[in-house]
Amino acid sequence: MSAKASPVKPYIIRGAVGAVLIALASVPWLGNASLVQFGITTLLLATLAQSWNIIGGYAGYASFGNSVFYGLGSYGTAIAMTQWHWPFAAGLVVGALVAVAFAFALGLAVLRLRGHYFSICTLALAEVMIAIVSNLDIAGRNTGLVLPLLRGDALFYELALGLLAATTLCVWWIARSRFGFGLVAIRENEAAAAVMGVDTTLYKVLAFALSGFFTSLAGGIHAYWITFLDPASAFDIGLNVKMMIMAVFGGPGSVLGPVAGAFLLSAVSEVLSTEISTLAGLFFGVVIVVAVVFMPRGLVDFGYRFRRLGLRYFAENLRAHRL
Repeated sequence: MSAKASPVKPYIIRGAVGAVLIALASVPWLGNASLVQFGITTLLLATLAQSWNIIGGYAGYASFGNSVFYGLGSYGTAIAMTQWHWPFAAGLVVGALVAVAFAFALGLAVLRLRGHYFSICTLALAEVMIAIVSNLDIAGRNTGLVLPLLRGDALFYELALGLLAATTLCVWWIARSRFGFGLVAIRENEAAAAVMGVDTTLYKVLAFALSGFFTSLAGGIHAYWITFLDPASAFDIGLNVKMMIMAVFGGPGSVLGPVAGAFLLSAVSEVLSTEISTLAGLFFGVVIVVAVVFMPRGLVDFGYRFRRLGLRYFAENLRAHRL
């Protein structure tokens, strides 16, 4: 009989996370401009994946509506800064309030749907928002808005890193709280969770609002960083697909899985686009498909079970999913 793999001790995990945070925080002072810009993009994508993890990974509702929260956060920040001449911090607050209010109103309606009906409904919201914003004078209609220029990549990097840390801390709390246990119960069997006394509607709406809150802050930071905003890019459904892929690849319903997935896939995408630019999209897609087929529960599950099962891990996944 093979010896059972011993679990990684908590203090080792905390030490590793602390070392990674210190290394990431030092990038603006030790890295070049290209690395800092890549870091900002990656940190914001990791925040989006982690935000989606709250509603998609823990509650089990595959939302395509997070791109709407991203766009609302972007436009809330942009409108406050360009039309009302408010400071950036106030713009972030406006964008977050609008996104959270929208999440509560939308959640009460669409979270009564389940499975693919919920996904299809949220998928259509992005197109609806593009049509609405494209006809609003305050949002610049189709031409969009130009935000004030601020040359400070180091500032945006630290803001993105701080937001990712805050989002991950929130997910860590969810994973250990009664609220998180309720979300997992909803994901596994919503009817049974309701019988056990879980207020499923309240839990789902709160998870949706939390997801929207962090997503909107990422949108606001990105809008000020790139200084330009238009409806098509702000409510891009492709961004929602990307955050879902990163969360699923890393391990939905885990604390660090979506972050690991975002970092790894962003690095792979950057290398491929630099070295083999014409086939980068194809190779990136193949990497994702292979990973989902052989590791359907993500990197976190692979890390835990591969030590015990070895290559049988892949065979069991193929057999379990009839592939």
